[in-house]
Amino acid sequence: MGLANNQPLPNIIDSQMVAILYTSGSTGKPKGVVLSHRNIVAGAESVAEYLKITEKDKLLAVLPFSFDYGLNQLTASLLKKAQCVLLDYLLPRDITKSLEKYRITGLAAVPPLWAQLVNIAWPESINQHLRYMTNSGGKMPKNVLNAIREKAPDSQFYLMYGLTEAFRSTYLPPEQLDQRPDSMGKAIPNAEVLVVREDGSLCAPHEPGELVHQGSLVAMGYWNDPEKTDERFRPSPTQQQELPLTEICVWSGDQVSMDEDGYLYFIGRKDDMLKTSGYRVSPTEIEEVIYSSGLVKEASAIGIPHETLGQVIIVVVAVDHFERFDETKLMQQCKSQLANFMVPARIIALAELPKSPNGKIDRNSLTSKFSEILSSNT
Repeated sequence: MGLANNQPLPNIIDSQMVAILYTSGSTGKPKGVVLSHRNIVAGAESVAEYLKITEKDKLLAVLPFSFDYGLNQLTASLLKKAQCVLLDYLLPRDITKSLEKYRITGLAAVPPLWAQLVNIAWPESINQHLRYMTNSGGKMPKNVLNAIREKAPDSQFYLMYGLTEAFRSTYLPPEQLDQRPDSMGKAIPNAEVLVVREDGSLCAPHEPGELVHQGSLVAMGYWNDPEKTDERFRPSPTQQQELPLTEICVWSGDQVSMDEDGYLYFIGRKDDMLKTSGYRVSPTEIEEVIYSSGLVKEASAIGIPHETLGQVIIVVVAVDHFERFDETKLMQQCKSQLANFMVPARIIALAELPKSPNGKIDRNSLTSKFSEILSSNT
């Protein structure tokens, strides 16, 4: 069959470009990640395999398709002939209503959205049809995870980790959730994940290193940006010298560790690490303590430039009721659970935290805003 003007259809092979997805820009200017047909199909096959998606499933798509995590809801549905319900929601309650209306079996969301869904009523019929839920796009706070699981106790919850440059990298099987609640899991099908030192050698168990992803999901590079491509897309650290062609991997920039059983644990992004009083601090570790207090709905630890400390740590939180927010109690919890150099200098409460187009907390926006405000007050 030809096109409308009788031109023949182009001859497409799986290694050719099919799409450009732009990163959220949470750690800098957004970059255009070039994906091939093979990347898209392999990503759908891999995720559909461990989520056990079949033609009987109904997935609720609430994330934008410009987000690789959101796009995968559609591609996995097409691959397995499942139904994909598109929802451009206004309020979180629209999501829970749609779960019941369409008898959804699979729901994917990011941590800020899960934090909103915790505070509303879920339909009583949810356990009759909701088979699984997934999280990616950031670490899931433990209190939010526990509360969501209570909303749908018969549903399996998958913690996942991914980066746009490799679509999806790891997942934690639901049966491991209670045993390893802090783990990112293991590599997804069709991928291998390594933890390496600065020199490219493999790390020992529990030794922090950079996560390197290799396999069929590795993207083609950054659109029109050879310099950034060379930084992130580099030869495999396990490349056999006898192979004439170089295998390219994604060097994620994320600091992780791996235990003796091969399970991975997120430490923080190289770009995100705060530097104060000569120490390197993971904002995720601070945010976990903030969330565990149950006093806030969202939190982001940021570093503000400081002449002597390098950076001073500020935590910006979102709360529902300012009159009930107990900042003193929250600061006391930080002091009791964090090392002195990790305790925030200030806690600032807002009604909502700014979000990127993908629904993640916009850490860059907060840093820019409060760097300007705090410097003007000194």
